[in-house]
Amino acid sequence: GGDAAALYITDGKGELTDTILFPNLKNRDWEDLTYDSLGNIYIGDFGNNLNQRTDLQIYIFNKHSNAVDSITFQYSDQTDFPPVAAKKNYDMEAFFWHDNQLHLFSKNKIGHGNYYCKHYSLSDQPGAQTAILKDSIYLKNRVVTAAAISPDAKTVALLAYDYKKLLGIFPFSRASIFYFTKFQGHHFLKGNMRKRRAPSFIVATQFESLDFLNNRKLYVASEQTLFIKPKAKRVKVRP
Repeated sequence: GGDAAALYITDGKGELTDTILFPNLKNRDWEDLTYDSLGNIYIGDFGNNLNQRTDLQIYIFNKHSNAVDSITFQYSDQTDFPPVAAKKNYDMEAFFWHDNQLHLFSKNKIGHGNYYCKHYSLSDQPGAQTAILKDSIYLKNRVVTAAAISPDAKTVALLAYDYKKLLGIFPFSRASIFYFTKFQGHHFLKGNMRKRRAPSFIVATQFESLDFLNNRKLYVASEQTLFIKPKAKRVKVRP
């Protein structure tokens, strides 16, 4: 949030090859990217740490025509901005496109929330919308920061992590990837769930994004912190 409204293109090894600037857009809190089968890239400007935003947006950029459009939305179950502390579950960092819909997964509050992740859906068409609450799931000591669906649409992955200070001094983080399979329709969270450890880093980090390279491999990435540079690691999707 607050940085340039831009997309950065790399060569797959982390080297920057191009930058696409959007002078008419604002980066309030861009959190995640997804794409559809028509060349549209969806940019989620829905980071909402304080749970009080009323200007949530998803920008739609077509890489073939360079056209830009947007979806503005609100949550179907939010009536207070912000809600009381116990109900602050409207921060968002994870979504993916599937079957003409955008599927969003909320980030609960580390150490303060109830560790439920909520699944909302939106149409992929521009305009004003209400994000419909579809389902929720309890993930013990984990908050969701990324989501992806495999190319064959048979596996959904959620990246989730926890952060705390051991003895009140030493930063410590741990993360997991939750895989969902054999779901019906868009009821991803009702499928079979498997939990796997995310790749480890030497020091505490923020696990912020993941995506499928193919049906059997993922990239998992960490955000830059005071101690380490941002990194991405490959992960095998093990049965």
